[in-house]
This record gives sequence, C-alpha cells and structure tokens, in this order.
Amino acid sequence: MRSNVQTASNAIVINRTLRNTYQLLSATLLFSGVMAYVAMVTNFPHLGLMTLLGYFGLLFLVTKLRNSAYGILAVFALTGFMGLTLGPIINMYLTAFSNGAELVAMAMTGTAVIFATLSVYALVSQKDFSFMGGFLAAGIMVMFLMGLAAYFFSMPALSLAVSAGFILLMSGLILYQTSAIIHGGETNYIMATVTLYISIYNLFLSLLHILGFAAGDD
Repeated sequence: MRSNVQTASNAIVINRTLRNTYQLLSATLLFSGVMAYVAMVTNFPHLGLMTLLGYFGLLFLVTKLRNSAYGILAVFALTGFMGLTLGPIINMYLTAFSNGAELVAMAMTGTAVIFATLSVYALVSQKDFSFMGGFLAAGIMVMFLMGLAAYFFSMPALSLAVSAGFILLMSGLILYQTSAIIHGGETNYIMATVTLYISIYNLFLSLLHILGFAAGDD
C-alpha cells in the first residue's frame, strides 16, 4: 500500500513539473520574441562577448533563486535579455541576405520541428536518457571553447563545425532534460525551463548560421 501511495505521489510531482515547465517555457519564449522584436525596431546594438557575461550572470541569479517565487522573475530577466541579443542578429541576416526573412523563417520552423519531434519522442517512448549527461556536459564545454576560438581567430569553417555540433548537442539536451522530468530526475521546473529555453535558443542560432552559409543570397 505504501509503495502504491509513493508511486502515485511521484507521478503527481512529475506531471506537475512537466506542466509547469511547458507553461513557463511557452511564456518565456513569447516574452523573448517580444524583446527580440523590440531590439530589431530600435536597432539595439550587438553586444558581442557581453552577451556571455549577461547570460552567465543571469543564469547564476536563476540558480540562486530557483526555489523561490523570485526565480520566475529571474527566468524572465534571463530570457528577456537573450531575446534582446537575438534582435541584432536577426537584423543582420535580414540586411545581409536578400532572402534573409526566408532564412529566419526556415530556422524558426526547423527549431520548432526538432524540439517538438524530440519532446514527443521522449514523452511517448519513456526512455531514460540520463546516460547522456556526462557526454553532453563535456561536448558543450568543448564546443563552447571551439566557438570562442572561431570568434577570436576568425575561422569560418570552425564556426560552421561548432554550429553543426551545437545542433546535435542541443537535440541531445532536449531528450536528456525531458527524460529527466518524466523520470523524476528533475523536479524544479524553473531549471528545466531554462535548460529547454537555452537548447531552443542555440538550436535556432546554429540553424540560422548554417542556413545563411548554405542558402543565403547576397
């Protein structure tokens, strides 16, 4: 009897975490999109490496406040800031390529399809992807360092390789995080939301970069 009660209690926690995560993720994506639009129409400047400082600073704030109501405000601060940094990048593609709007639309569609497909697969299959944790952590660190090298030394080929690597890693991270929620490994919906948001953000940028190189018209 006690085992059945515990199982039912765990299921309630998992379902609540999953529901809260997707609700907060939807709200933050919408807010981030609004901030990106504001950045576009106001010609907000590209922040370069300041983006990383802002991201890690706000991520630290989210982590510290993840168990309080203020954590939600921190999530919106983080995702709103990331939306602001997205606006100048989208503007750059719109002005640099005659088919820039098409490239942006293709990247958005591709990101949505990848996220939806992987999320549904993880939810329906109920597979445990926790074994990917170490690989993903190491892979993201390597890609991050390679991305910095490509930026500082102006290496386009390496930059493209990093984008391709991030597409694979972010796809794996979506599977990993969704699996962690449905198997009870992640019960904090604030941290789950941030992980999925960053996966989507990096997926979009990586797809846009590759599409710009492969299909961009000057």
